[in-house]
Amino acid sequence: MHIAVAGNIGSGKTTLTRLLSKHYNWNAKYEEVDNNPYLADFYNDMQRWSFNLQIYFLKERFKGIVDIQRSSENVVQDRTIYEDAMIFAPNLHSMGLMSSRDFENYKSLFDLMLSLVKPPDLLIYLRSSIPNLVSQIHKRGREYETGIRIDYLSGLNERYEEWISGYKDGQIMVIDVDDNKFEDRPEDMSVVIDLVDAQLHGLF
Repeated sequence: MHIAVAGNIGSGKTTLTRLLSKHYNWNAKYEEVDNNPYLADFYNDMQRWSFNLQIYFLKERFKGIVDIQRSSENVVQDRTIYEDAMIFAPNLHSMGLMSSRDFENYKSLFDLMLSLVKPPDLLIYLRSSIPNLVSQIHKRGREYETGIRIDYLSGLNERYEEWISGYKDGQIMVIDVDDNKFEDRPEDMSVVIDLVDAQLHGLF
């Protein structure tokens, strides 16, 4: 069984992945950010490093999903391969931070990779307002994230909503993290668990 958690920067993906994996005693697959060789450079000069960053992320996501599908273990995954191609790369392209040539090259590589893997059994989308995202980003205090632009986050949010509204590849669950504070309130996490249980019972 493969659950994937999707959402904008600061929406709580890593936290929910940890809590779900602990509750179900499943393996957690986290997004590698601290060892990313492009991330700090990207936030300092998005136009110069956007293609390099997205290719690195795409490679890591593809490797991760191949590993998941080769394994017989149940997994909760922090962020999906879809988000780079459906959200982040198109947003950079539309903002003029990735050239059309680089974007088309990237998209072709993504389409090839996607033809070789299966979607998650359950996709959980964490919906958040921009003020909540900004608050969470500041709260976790990653230095390279301090310069994230509001228009960049807003563009990502719009694309997330568009992608989720048209997602047809499998079961989907949406959690509004402005209202559901699963990290701080056990009763809110219980609500999430009940919703996930209801979805999983239809998958087994």
